[in-house]
Amino acid sequence: MRLSLVGLLCLAAMFASTACSPNQNPDQIREKTAQETAALKRDSKAVAEGIKDGLTEKKLIDLNTASKDELEQLPGINSRAADHIIAERPYANVHQLLTRRVLSEDEYSQIRDHISVTH
Repeated sequence: MRLSLVGLLCLAAMFASTACSPNQNPDQIREKTAQETAALKRDSKAVAEGIKDGLTEKKLIDLNTASKDELEQLPGINSRAADHIIAERPYANVHQLLTRRVLSEDEYSQIRDHISVTH
C-alpha cells in the first residue's frame, strides 16, 4: 500500500511540474515529460528495492538464546563451534566471542553482522 501511495504522489508531482505553460512548445513539453518519467522510474525502482531489502533482511541471531541449529546456519560455524558458543553462555556483548577465545578473528568477522546479544 505504501508503494502505491508513493507512486501516486510521484505521478502527481510529475504532472504538476510538466503542466503546460504558454511559454513552452510541444517539443519542450515532451522533453520535460520524458525527463520526469525517467526520474520517476529511477526513484520508484529505488523505493521498491528499499522495501524489498527491508522485507528480506534477516534478523540477528541472539548468542544467548539461539539453538545449535540456528548457530550452525551462521557462515563458517560448524557443530563444534556452535557447541563452544553455547558452552560459554551467557554473553554480555558479541565481542566476548573473541575475548573468551570462543572463535578466531576470522570466524568472528564472518558472523559479526549476523549476531546480537540481549541481556
